Amino acid sequence: MPVHPRRDLDALDTAILTMFAEHPRLGVLEASRRLGVARGTVQSRLDRLVADGVIRGWGPQLDEDALGWPVTAFLTLQIRQAGGHDPVSAHLTGIAEVLEAHTITGSGDVWCRVVARSNTDLQRVIDAVVAYGGVERVSTVIALATQIHHRVVPLLGISARSDARITAPPDRS
Repeated sequence: MPVHPRRDLDALDTAILTMFAEHPRLGVLEASRRLGVARGTVQSRLDRLVADGVIRGWGPQLDEDALGWPVTAFLTLQIRQAGGHDPVSAHLTGIAEVLEAHTITGSGDVWCRVVARSNTDLQRVIDAVVAYGGVERVSTVIALATQIHHRVVPLLGISARSDARITAPPDRS
């Protein structure tokens, strides 16, 4: 995964990102009207946010439960150290039910969020994960309910508040 340098967002960037996160089907012209800025300004900001990696995509957010995958589990993998993370990641990429994988600190090496059609089907998914020789051990936790779905928009508010604290009026003494 590429590492992007920290991107300082101003109030307009924050407003644009919030607007499109809340109204993803909104057009650039309508967004510019609502924000009171030129269409070209909104478009150039969006282009820059995409180029900087802040915006990763424009596709719909899919619900795995509604698609027939109601069981969510978190797997902590211990992997063979000699092989490294890349071969394990390549193996996990080939398993459709693995939705996320992260290298971690602590007792495990890789953390995965997976889905399954049932608890019985979860065993099949786990078996597919451990089928690769680089995975030595897996521990599993099954999610009972999602309390907070993946979100990023609240971070925009923190960024805006941080900017407000940092920006001081000019010294007139």
